[in-house]
Amino acid sequence: MRYLYSALLYLLMPLLLLRMLWRSRRAPAYRQRLLERFGWFRVPAQQAAPTIWVHAVSVGETLAAAPLVEALLLAHPEHRVVVTSTTPTGSGQLQALFGQRVFHVYAPWDVPGAVQRFLRCLQPRLLLLMETELWPNMLHYTKASGCNIALVNARLSARSARGYARIGSFTRQMLGQLDCVACQSQADGERFLSLGLSPSVLHHSGNIKFDLQLGPELATRATSLREQYRANSRPVLVAASTHPGEDALILSAFAAVRETLGNCLLVLVPRHPERFDEVYSQCAAAGWQVVRRSSGAAPVAADDIVLGDTMGELLLLLSVASVVVMGGSLVPHGGHNVLEAAAWEVPVVSGPHMFNFQEVTHLLVAAGAMLQLERSQQLAPTLSALLSDPQRCHSMGAAGQQVVAQNRGAIARVLQLLDPYLSSAVTGPGE
Repeated sequence: MRYLYSALLYLLMPLLLLRMLWRSRRAPAYRQRLLERFGWFRVPAQQAAPTIWVHAVSVGETLAAAPLVEALLLAHPEHRVVVTSTTPTGSGQLQALFGQRVFHVYAPWDVPGAVQRFLRCLQPRLLLLMETELWPNMLHYTKASGCNIALVNARLSARSARGYARIGSFTRQMLGQLDCVACQSQADGERFLSLGLSPSVLHHSGNIKFDLQLGPELATRATSLREQYRANSRPVLVAASTHPGEDALILSAFAAVRETLGNCLLVLVPRHPERFDEVYSQCAAAGWQVVRRSSGAAPVAADDIVLGDTMGELLLLLSVASVVVMGGSLVPHGGHNVLEAAAWEVPVVSGPHMFNFQEVTHLLVAAGAMLQLERSQQLAPTLSALLSDPQRCHSMGAAGQQVVAQNRGAIARVLQLLDPYLSSAVTGPGE
C-alpha cells in the first residue's frame, strides 16, 4: 500500500506546489526554500557529530518540543540537534526560540526521493516525532537507514484513532517502525495498542507541555507589558490562536462584555499570520479602535482591541490576561494548548471542540481552572460573569497553576527512555 501511496503523492506533486504558491500570496515564506522540501539543502557544519532529528510540524508542536529540545541541548552537547517543520510559522518560532543553537530545515515531502535525499544529507541516528506525526515514507526509509525512531509526547484522539483504523494494515505497518512510544496518557496508549502497536515499545511519560518554565527574563517582560496594558486596573480578555469563523463570535461576545465592563481590553491573536490583515479589517469594520502589536505602540484609553500580529509572542501576551478564550475550540479544529495560560494563573474558557487536548481539558475543568462551553452562544454571558468576578478569576487561575505544578516531570521521564538510543548514537550502529 505504501507504493500506491507514494505513486499518488508523486501524481499530486504539481497540485501541492500550486497550493504552496497559492498560500504564498498571503504568506510569501511559503514560496521560499522550496528545494528543502525536496530534500535539497546545504548541510551544516559539525559533520562528525551524531544527529538527533526532531520533527515538529508547526507552531503548536514546536512549542511542545521546545523544553525537550532545551533538555537535549543541555544533556547531550556532543550531538547535533536538527529540527524540521512544515510551515513558515513553525520555522519562525524555532528561530525565535533557538537561533543558531539548532539547525532548522523544512521537512521533506513524504515521497521516496525527497526523504532519501534528506537522510543522506544528515544521516540521523535518532528521530523524535512529536505527538502524532506518522508519515509512511519518512518512517520506512528512516528505519531502513538504521536510525531509531521514537514518538514523543504521543497523543491519539478517539477521532484520529477511528481514521487510522480504516487503514488498519497500513497503520500497523507504520507503528511497527517505532522503537519507542512515550504517551501523554493511559487513554492515548490504549488507542495506540488497539491499532496494533506492540506493548513492548509503549510507555506512559505524561505530557511534556506541563514542563513549561516561565523564566525570569519572561517574567520581567510580562511585568512591563502588564503595566503598558494597564492590566492591573482593568479586565483584559485574550482570545488566543483563533481560526476562521471564531473572530466574529469573539467580537460579538466582546461587545456584550463591554456593555457591563466598559474599560475591558481585548487582545485578539489569530493563529496564522496570513490572517492578520483580514482580522484587523474585520475588527475595524465592526467599529472598534484597533492597535497592532507589531506597531510597538501601547494601547491608549481610546483603544478597544490589540491585534496580536507578531510571531512567537503568544506566551508573553497571555501574561496580561484576566481570562483567556482558547481558539480552535469554537469551531471543530480541536483546540490548542491551554497549559500556557494555566501556567500564568489565568482562567481559561473554551468551546466544545477540545478533542486534541482531552486529557488536559479534563484535568483543568475538574480542578475548577477552566470552563468548557457546550455552545458558542454561551460565550458572551460566561465571559461577562467571569470578568466581573476578579476573586473567581484568581481562584481559577491558582487552581490551574497547581495542576501544572502537580503534573511536571515528563521531560525527565522521556530523557530516561531515550538514553539507550542517545548512548548508542555516539558511536552509531555497527561501530
